[in-house]
Amino acid sequence: MKKEEKIRLGISIGDLNGIGSEVVFKTFQDSRMLDFCTPVIFASVKILSFLKKQYNINVNLHGIDKTSQILDGKINVLNVWKEPVNINFGKEDEKIGSYAIKSLTAATQALKNDEIDVLVTAPINKHSIQSEEFKFPGHTDYLDQELEGNSLMFMITDDLKVGLLTDHVAVKDIADTITPELIAQKINTIHQALKQDFGVSKPKIAILGINPHSGDNGVIGKEDEEVLKPTIQKVQESGKLVYGPYAADSFFGSNTYKTFDAVVASYHDQGLIPFKTLSFGKGVNYTAGLNKVRTSPDHGTAFEIAGKNKADHSSFEEAVFLALKIYKNRNQYAEITKNPLKKQPRKPQQK
Repeated sequence: MKKEEKIRLGISIGDLNGIGSEVVFKTFQDSRMLDFCTPVIFASVKILSFLKKQYNINVNLHGIDKTSQILDGKINVLNVWKEPVNINFGKEDEKIGSYAIKSLTAATQALKNDEIDVLVTAPINKHSIQSEEFKFPGHTDYLDQELEGNSLMFMITDDLKVGLLTDHVAVKDIADTITPELIAQKINTIHQALKQDFGVSKPKIAILGINPHSGDNGVIGKEDEEVLKPTIQKVQESGKLVYGPYAADSFFGSNTYKTFDAVVASYHDQGLIPFKTLSFGKGVNYTAGLNKVRTSPDHGTAFEIAGKNKADHSSFEEAVFLALKIYKNRNQYAEITKNPLKKQPRKPQQK
């Protein structure tokens, strides 16, 4: 019998002046992680060897120059560059930002070429990555361009899943950005993700209001009455279990979210503040709606503790496990939908 191939888990290294390399090392310091996947870090084996000494973390790195050299049971480091890099922990640096983008673009290309199966991205600094070649506010927008589909920021824990209608949009532009087309698209993306990526057969989704108290029947803004409610009704008519809009201020504190499979927030802070408060650093940022699987920890570069060996790797580890889980779920879903007669094994007949 042919041995099942391990899932190849690509990792973009993020900002080298931040905590990205530290949380990667701490995750794979436990050798049992290599039983679940084959990690491939897109960076430089020289710089990562230097960093692991700085952190005094015992991991064995296997340097390679092409994906055909990837070995199971090893922490593979694909050399995206070989020149020396000056590390200055906790500092914003455009040069370091350029290496974060080199890592990301190389990992994304490998993902597109099926040389890796999933991608987990370590945190970047959104300011230092900007250049003439890279003009995106973050990972999600770049991956939306590079991979097929319509991306959606989907924050995940076992008990709470929060998707966003708008993510990195200035507050003053939120109301103009939210259109009936956008609402329907994001709801459809979340609905499909819940089915194919999380195995929820009949997803139940809550929508939060745009304005305080969902507009109070038009007294505090008209967007909820004129845009959100009619669109929710149309989506309901298609057979989806979508409800709202709910006033955001009491929705989480009252535990109403626990009766739904996912919650759709209108904008970034409306969804992420309660999510990060409730997830206690165990949350994962998942880019739903694409033809490939990408996850990341729910935190940033944490420059204030970079280089001090104080970073908690829980969120990055959860991001690894979620990427593996979604990859398996997608394959299973594809098999079921391709051949629905194989949904359940046939039960043996009673004699």
